[in-house]
Amino acid sequence: MFSFFKKKPKPAETPQIESPAPAQSAPEAIPPAVEPQIETTIAAAPAPIEPVSAAPAATPAAAVEAAPLKKMSWTERLKAGLAKTRDKLGKQLAGLFGGGKIDEELYEELETVLLTADMGMDATVHLLQDVRERVSLKGLKDSSELKGALKDSLQDLIGPLQMPLNVEGKKPFVIMMTGVNGAGKTTSIGKLAKYYQSQGKSVLLAAGDTFRAAAREQLIAWGERNNVTVIAQQGGDSAAVCYDAIQAAIARGIDIVLADTAGRLPTQLHLMEEIKKVKRVIQKALPDAPHEVVLVLDANIGQNTVNQVKAFDDALGLTGLILTKLDGTAKGGVIAAIAKQRPIPLRFIGVGESIDDLRPFDSRDYIDALFE
Repeated sequence: MFSFFKKKPKPAETPQIESPAPAQSAPEAIPPAVEPQIETTIAAAPAPIEPVSAAPAATPAAAVEAAPLKKMSWTERLKAGLAKTRDKLGKQLAGLFGGGKIDEELYEELETVLLTADMGMDATVHLLQDVRERVSLKGLKDSSELKGALKDSLQDLIGPLQMPLNVEGKKPFVIMMTGVNGAGKTTSIGKLAKYYQSQGKSVLLAAGDTFRAAAREQLIAWGERNNVTVIAQQGGDSAAVCYDAIQAAIARGIDIVLADTAGRLPTQLHLMEEIKKVKRVIQKALPDAPHEVVLVLDANIGQNTVNQVKAFDDALGLTGLILTKLDGTAKGGVIAAIAKQRPIPLRFIGVGESIDDLRPFDSRDYIDALFE
């Protein structure tokens, strides 16, 4: 038995999720799906929720900071978010593209620039070879013409990652969210809830990160902020929470289930086995689910993102990626490294703290923001 959290509390009271159901030690043995019984319990909210959920009563400083973001278009926000990478890349490329003969020395300098932008050796070698072929084919002589060739080559490399997530045709559409602690997984879930709500979809959140109480409370706060139901347990098993959430979604006709899971390093093999179990239990709740397995990545860690993609893909069979915190790093070129070594669709990118700063990946917009 579980209960859910809804935004409209009684006066002077804040709703809290409580689940009287005992923790399930063997969730893979969960009985066949039945319509869940839902209870609502009113109690004092845990302290950590209050500052997160108090969005309407934002502090003056926060209000001032948020104001200009609302006036900026997504393209402007993307350019601002990639400013660190662009500054690092652009200043070096400006000298290369300033005019002069295209020769081996120029190619060597270009190689250094691409590597410092954290595109990785494989992607850098690929791009250099492709640029050389374009220069030869088009008969380019002046280095000022090299910029267009590089942009076209980069588009051919990362363009296939641009595959928007289609959530139609399945109800509920179950998205299983994975990633290491600190990558921005729980925050991305909250932003995705808002994104799909704006498209007229009903959303339910599963607080499956049962290892960290703070993660559960953070997700409850996001649910309150977006007026979205959150299925959670005090402690308990991650797989059982996800199972209960899917049963609730089926019973209530919910469009999308966003299932949080505990953050873990890919080197923690016993924990990777646990997350495999979560996926198997989701399949017991709904045979063709999860319909999407997403890995959330922190752009700040650069080439380590590629290692995470490989480890989680080998364990779970990833179908999509989310790259967060592009606004805080000069390593935005890592998208090229991912495209070359493990080309899994990049569904969304995040370039800020605003709830609207997580958007579908557009390769052309990204390249333009990187160079212009």
